[in-house]
Amino acid sequence: MSLFLQQKFGLAGKVALVTGSSQGLGKAMAIALARAGADVIINGRDDAKLAPVVAEITALNLGVRAHAIAADLGDRAAVQRLIEQAIAWQGHLDILVNNAGIIKRTPAADHSDADWDAVIDVNLNGVFTACRAAGKHMLARGSGKIINIASLLTFFGGITVPGYAASKGAVGQLTKALSNEWASKGVNVNAIAPGYMRTDNTVALQADAVRSKEILSRIPAGRWGEPSDMEGAIIFLASAASDYLSGHVMTVDGGWCGR
Repeated sequence: MSLFLQQKFGLAGKVALVTGSSQGLGKAMAIALARAGADVIINGRDDAKLAPVVAEITALNLGVRAHAIAADLGDRAAVQRLIEQAIAWQGHLDILVNNAGIIKRTPAADHSDADWDAVIDVNLNGVFTACRAAGKHMLARGSGKIINIASLLTFFGGITVPGYAASKGAVGQLTKALSNEWASKGVNVNAIAPGYMRTDNTVALQADAVRSKEILSRIPAGRWGEPSDMEGAIIFLASAASDYLSGHVMTVDGGWCGR
């Protein structure tokens, strides 16, 4: 890597926390950040699923450290502890990726309070709590990168996922609100809105022959996205290359939003 690319995109000396990174998009982004030189904290609810990701990063011999911290992102007190533990690990936290999220598929008329609350607790309350806790630390240091994972449903309403659509719409607005307050203080807050990706969250859609065909027909790239398609976007938003980008929701969707 040239000196220019190292200065703009390299993450050596940075510490990154990626929530929900035991699998799928979160895991892919965590490994990408490690490949760019960051020490990475892997997070999920299940300790047993975190250790293999730490081992995988360690086995790459990248000269970076990987660490696991389990936490339920639907519990605000647990989220607060997660950020405190993440900061304590190396004494600072430079990059926060709020990736953890859940989805409950039920027609709106039958969507239960329990499903609504569960989705909002993880996808919105957990994200805000993490941003607030990490933001205080970053503001005190005068630098930091927060990347929230939004969705195409930040822009569209979706079908049978009212809680998810509401939470992801709110994540887009939260990203802009925090940027308005923090951009002048050295803390960049942006979001990535992934398109239709092959992950556990979309298994039901992939298995639905009708919906899957409808979705694929609208993607100009002609394919579903893969977790690896998130790598470039996350490195860019976490690095110095994006220092003048703030309050932006970047779509990584194969051209879906252009249709």
